[in-house]
Amino acid sequence: MIKRLVVICVTIIGSFAFAQQGTSSPYSFYGIGSLKFKGTVENRSMGGIGVYLDSIHVNLRNPAAYAGKNVEGVPFDGESRPIKFTVAGTSSNLNFKSNSGEAEGSSTAFDYLALTIPVGKFGFGFGLLPYTSVGYKLEDFNDDGDLENRYRGDGGVNRVFAGFGYQITPKLSAGVDINYNFGNVQNSAIAVLYTPEGDIVQYQTRENNRSDLSGLNFNFGVAYKTRVTENLELSATATYAPETRLSSQNQRSYSTVIINNFDDSEIVRNTIDADLETDGLKDTDLTLPAVVTLGAGIGKPRSWFVGTEYTVVNTGNFSNPIFNNEITVYEKSHQIAVGGFYIPDYNAYSGYFKRIVYRAGFNFANTGLVIKNESIKEFGMSFGLGLPVGNRSLFSNANLGVEIGRRGTTNQNLIQENFVNFNLSLSLNARWFEKRKYN
Repeated sequence: MIKRLVVICVTIIGSFAFAQQGTSSPYSFYGIGSLKFKGTVENRSMGGIGVYLDSIHVNLRNPAAYAGKNVEGVPFDGESRPIKFTVAGTSSNLNFKSNSGEAEGSSTAFDYLALTIPVGKFGFGFGLLPYTSVGYKLEDFNDDGDLENRYRGDGGVNRVFAGFGYQITPKLSAGVDINYNFGNVQNSAIAVLYTPEGDIVQYQTRENNRSDLSGLNFNFGVAYKTRVTENLELSATATYAPETRLSSQNQRSYSTVIINNFDDSEIVRNTIDADLETDGLKDTDLTLPAVVTLGAGIGKPRSWFVGTEYTVVNTGNFSNPIFNNEITVYEKSHQIAVGGFYIPDYNAYSGYFKRIVYRAGFNFANTGLVIKNESIKEFGMSFGLGLPVGNRSLFSNANLGVEIGRRGTTNQNLIQENFVNFNLSLSLNARWFEKRKYN
């Protein structure tokens, strides 16, 4: 049953990932795109918090989770922690609103694929995830309804990671992720020209840009758990990703195009390459800002948990000369998230719904992006279910999540984005090597 679920989930998510862009947000126009990875579906269903760590679910926010000990009272049939596998995808529906009108968009994409392996006091994690995503089609019109500018973009940054954690004491663990980032960002722009009579000029000039990005960065984490009463457990976590630089190899060209009035397609007549080397823009460095996250929570093991998390990103240091524009600057980003879960009876022998994990949370963020002197903010609420599947002694589950939120503003003729995300993941536990209990 579990193998069939894995095949079905990977097939569905994989087909969507290759068929569509990972986002259709106009805010992916800026920098290297919209942040795509915000934690596992379990994290996102609790407002985005990653402070809760256990030996049943993969936690990709904090590498200290790789070394998580057995959940108290859950001995896994006398064996050590199981190997954990997770895969996920998201389908997004968006509504865009500005002072001049409304529009809609949608996207469906692969979220992550990861595996964690316990080895004594150590734990190891490996995986792949899209880190940022670019996918937009924007057009500017004047007061007479004539097209003035057209922008197109796609691509994004992917991340392959390997990490390990270590159980320093029964209460304290630490870990580190080593991430290799790679991908490209492509965009084009046309400033549409008209004749004195108001007719569109037959031949337009399109600027094409491409940046190929690559480089390493690290994420360090610690986690602490302790009993404060007989039934209550306190959790505290911290992660730190230092500022790093990615290599950016850039290309720019100019194409003469004809805009097809029937389907708005662009027919290319010729293309010439720009000399970026003379301007010092052929090879640049992109600065990824430092990220610090602090979290704390309290709960009754195997029953309920409530936690909060605060994240600060030094987005003001984000830079790459090839991405600079006159209306955009960056400031320090802050986010606060609150969430938790409830399980009626994790080990109920009858009543499937008693073993379901019910999750909820919310978050508020200043994204760090400032457009036309307007700080772009985001608010979201989330809900989710963890549905038990497979062997009860291994506590595998399928996770469903819904996120509802708003990003941006209509001030300064900007775009307000309302989104609904539907998330699906499998969190599967398996025993690859079992000790013989009988000779």
